[in-house]
Amino acid sequence: MLVSDFDFYLPEELIAQEALADRSGSRLLHLSRSSGDFEDRKFADFSGMLRSGDLLVLNNSRVFPARLYGRRAGLHAQPVSPKNPAARDFLQGRVEVMLTRQLGALEGGALGAGPLEWQALVRPGRKIGVGERISFSVADSAAANAARSSESSARAEAALEQGPELVAEVIGRGEFGERTLRFDPVADFFAAVEKLGHVPLPPYISRADTQEDRARYQTVYARPEATGSVAAPTAGLHFTPQVLSSIRERGIEIAELTLHVGLGTFQPVHAENVEDHKLHRESFSISETAATQINQALQEKRRIVAVGTTTVRTLEYAAHQSELGPNGIAKVQAGMGEAEIFIYPGFEFRAVGALLTNFHLPKSTLLMLVSAFAGRENVLRAYAHAVAEKYRFFSYGDCMFVE
Repeated sequence: MLVSDFDFYLPEELIAQEALADRSGSRLLHLSRSSGDFEDRKFADFSGMLRSGDLLVLNNSRVFPARLYGRRAGLHAQPVSPKNPAARDFLQGRVEVMLTRQLGALEGGALGAGPLEWQALVRPGRKIGVGERISFSVADSAAANAARSSESSARAEAALEQGPELVAEVIGRGEFGERTLRFDPVADFFAAVEKLGHVPLPPYISRADTQEDRARYQTVYARPEATGSVAAPTAGLHFTPQVLSSIRERGIEIAELTLHVGLGTFQPVHAENVEDHKLHRESFSISETAATQINQALQEKRRIVAVGTTTVRTLEYAAHQSELGPNGIAKVQAGMGEAEIFIYPGFEFRAVGALLTNFHLPKSTLLMLVSAFAGRENVLRAYAHAVAEKYRFFSYGDCMFVE
């Protein structure tokens, strides 16, 4: 199967750069996977589209400000040609770090618990070797944001003597080009990251993050104890407390699980054939309560409605960890683990019966997942309609309900 089979034309102006003033004000494209028919609706209609007996499953992972700006110490650094576009920042010691996944965290621990070792994307990465040390301060963070916003950074530069709040050493390289960082011990690592970090807006949002993004690039049901994502589970961004209340008032049951969105969200598919692509692992957790709700719905043959592709990946990974029961019904186990499931056409869905999702990038693994669920031809026709009708695409964009 070719990756190019999942390409489509998308005008740049349809990529949403800002969140809507009203979270629930998005448009919704309703797609039937059996017939391929679709209809223009509004997200405000969503609660009425759910059926009696449905189990709505949410990913309650919380995004943390994973993009850090720091300065290298210059140890083990290789020279950079002055003609290199990254030369100016590199020669001034500036480094951008995107934390993607904590290594060796304690089971059940919050972000920052356990060893302070992280996988990260580092820029300029190719010239920063193992053994390099990077310091992170409030001044570095402010200076980087000022530069991205075309404002004066003199004030931030002048504050550098205040010293760093975090220091990390590069201790390894990963198979996907990322680096492994080991942070020096601090009293409260997570508090320091919250203070220094920037909202990890996706690269297709061509602006600096703002204070408003801290709230808007976060679902209203994200839980502090479930902090760990470096990208929002964006299908959930449309929900408001009022929408959730209306769903519960209709008697629709809601379950929550956790999957921390990681590096795979930012990783393009470089392979020519879909089957040759390899996904990153992502940490997940399913509570005893959620497992009971999911298994009861499966046993009773009630429909499970997944909010977002992250929820689909968690449910289907868990459902594929054991053999089907004698009645052909899947079962999930409560617990924690790491999912690396890659869903593309031909996949056998065992748990998910309907899907609410945003619109995804061309040739992306997320588009392949939706195509596996609804059929590639159905999805590409629906996407062509969305483009023609000027739907808003990607993280801050509109959504699609597939059933």
